[in-house]
Amino acid sequence: MRPIISFSSAFALAALAMPSGVWAQAPDEVVAAAKKEGQLTVIALPHDWCGYGEVIDGFKKKYGLTVNELNPDAGSGDEVEAIKANKGNVGPQAPDVIDVGLAFGPVAKKDGLIQPYKVATWSTIPDAAKDADGAWYGDYYGVLTFEVNKDIVKKSPADWPDLLGADFKNSVALAGDPRVSSQAIQGVFAAGLSAAGGDVAKAPEAGLSFFAELNKKGNFVPVIGKASSVAQGSTPVLVRWDYNALADRDTLKGNPPVDVVVPASGVVAGVYVQAISAFAPHPNAGKLWMEYLYSDEGQVGFLKGYCHPIRFKDLVDNKKVPADLLAKLPPAEGYAKATFPTLDQLNVSNPAITKNWDAVVGANVAK
Repeated sequence: MRPIISFSSAFALAALAMPSGVWAQAPDEVVAAAKKEGQLTVIALPHDWCGYGEVIDGFKKKYGLTVNELNPDAGSGDEVEAIKANKGNVGPQAPDVIDVGLAFGPVAKKDGLIQPYKVATWSTIPDAAKDADGAWYGDYYGVLTFEVNKDIVKKSPADWPDLLGADFKNSVALAGDPRVSSQAIQGVFAAGLSAAGGDVAKAPEAGLSFFAELNKKGNFVPVIGKASSVAQGSTPVLVRWDYNALADRDTLKGNPPVDVVVPASGVVAGVYVQAISAFAPHPNAGKLWMEYLYSDEGQVGFLKGYCHPIRFKDLVDNKKVPADLLAKLPPAEGYAKATFPTLDQLNVSNPAITKNWDAVVGANVAK
């Protein structure tokens, strides 16, 4: 059995302290009301992200609802904007639920964009990873890595400074637009954390400076990197959550061979959170979706996609994770230095990166 990643944040302490042995199912009244609505609208859920393809199929098979999937390549900011833009709209463009970076949850709550709901397994979600009122709650986490096309890059970068070398001309991309995507924002933050020697307060400015230099040297490719761009060689080095990179490695099946590298410094871990839109056309379907995601079945589904589910310890304690699945997970050693930015830190760093990207880096990231 591989141990859970160790880190010293409040999130980790809460994870270790959370109760185990809680068995729960979706309330019958929620199931009935959701089936009456008949449909769920999701947004920004690529099928290769956290195993979402299989998770969505499992939900449809179990409950018989239609799932309308909007804009799979959207970033967290786009998801929040989709709620704002569709207030009062009961049509197919109004998302019922969102899956966003940790910092977006409290902001969406403050703006009255999400509604509270506590799933049956609520007590097994660490307190540090959920809103006390039930407005948002962590679902999974991972760390940022380098996804490398080994046909093109013979020597994989070991750390962030390596990306500035001449060997990486026209090679390095982010997996999102750092003006709206949580994954890309945290990529800039991680580079800055490395450059600033681990100083979280200096990481945003240092990260922007790093990417400005990367862009000036011609090493930065201003597109949203994907598995296809890695495989085609247009972005042979992609800064990407570990679960996405590992899933890409499996999907590509050695054509080309992919290396997934946890950098030696600037290791940043990120929690994503779920929430139900305050204006959801199908609110009960949204509740049932949450019940499914936080059930043993849904959480193991995330793990199959290489995401560390928020109820990971509870699942392991109660022997709910198949041994062969545990054996496929990467060793924990490379993750030991991971930094989990707090909400307060993200509330400072995220705006600093998104608002200053254009002025400091000057690279318009295209889809």
